[in-house]
Amino acid sequence: MQLRTVLATTTAALAAATCLTGAGTAAASAQAPAPAPVSHVCSPSVSLDRFSDALDKTTYDGTFVGNFSALAVDRDGSLAALSDRSALFGLDPRTLAPRKAVPLADENGAALDSEGLVIDRDGTRLVTSETEPSIRRYSAQGKILDRLPVPAALRGAPAGRATANQTFEGLTLLHGGRTLLASMEYALSGDTAGIVRFQTWTRHARTWKPAEQYAYRTDAAFLGVPEVQALPDGRLLVLERGFTSGVGNTVRLYLADPRHATDTGGIENLTGQADVRLIGKTLLTDLASCPTLGATAKQPQPNPLLDNIEGMAVTGHDKGRLKVLLVSDDNQNAVQTTRFYSLRVRV
Repeated sequence: MQLRTVLATTTAALAAATCLTGAGTAAASAQAPAPAPVSHVCSPSVSLDRFSDALDKTTYDGTFVGNFSALAVDRDGSLAALSDRSALFGLDPRTLAPRKAVPLADENGAALDSEGLVIDRDGTRLVTSETEPSIRRYSAQGKILDRLPVPAALRGAPAGRATANQTFEGLTLLHGGRTLLASMEYALSGDTAGIVRFQTWTRHARTWKPAEQYAYRTDAAFLGVPEVQALPDGRLLVLERGFTSGVGNTVRLYLADPRHATDTGGIENLTGQADVRLIGKTLLTDLASCPTLGATAKQPQPNPLLDNIEGMAVTGHDKGRLKVLLVSDDNQNAVQTTRFYSLRVRV
């Protein structure tokens, strides 16, 4: 009986201690602050879901994966990524893993400074080069089909008034597929700095003919327009981008409306004329205001998330917001990064 009493007493004491320990742990857990939720908000209109550096400084089938200047969604749902070193990659839309690499060249077999990309409804690829400038049509296999006419003023000097490597950067097909729009990166000679021209072409059977032209003003002369994307209602998403040595990149996303802008095709010099209505624009976000989400930069940046962003594609819709994918051009440079940015944009 005495042994049983001792065992019973010990067991009761252990049980009480266990209860007290559990109660203390529960109390401590209740008092510990919950981890703060990670903010993904860049602005009231834009949030950053995630970013990926998975393709930075990689190769595929002997081709460097990078130098990306444009993105487009292919007809099979895959992602097309254009390198400005004459290569067009097919990427898995979920993992971004390369599936194929198609080399591109001009009519003489020379490399392109390929900057803008549209995949037409028949699967052909329209690709800009900013050196002449030009827009060529290619088959999915990389064969040249033809070349679109370019208005004389938009050609590189001395034939025209464009500055070399500051011409056709953005390219998009407007809703309905009958109008193509290309954005110049910077102003023409004779135009006020910061005013860039957006040229359109209209489809006529199997050919494209130059049509209306509009003017767009960037926030500052050092900012250019690397990309545009058309929305179903006729408006545009426009990227403005610049670089300041020792400071880093400026990248801003705008909603722009060309529907009431003046046709500037017949105006030789744009110098702020009162009778010229520019493309209206509304700031959606400055990407420097986005959360870093742990991103790092290899050179000074206002936000380590930033890099030389050049490509943009609308990849879908979700709960009233556009799913927008951006990509940076690393210029095959050790201090720059090939980075993809997944945004949700309310317009």
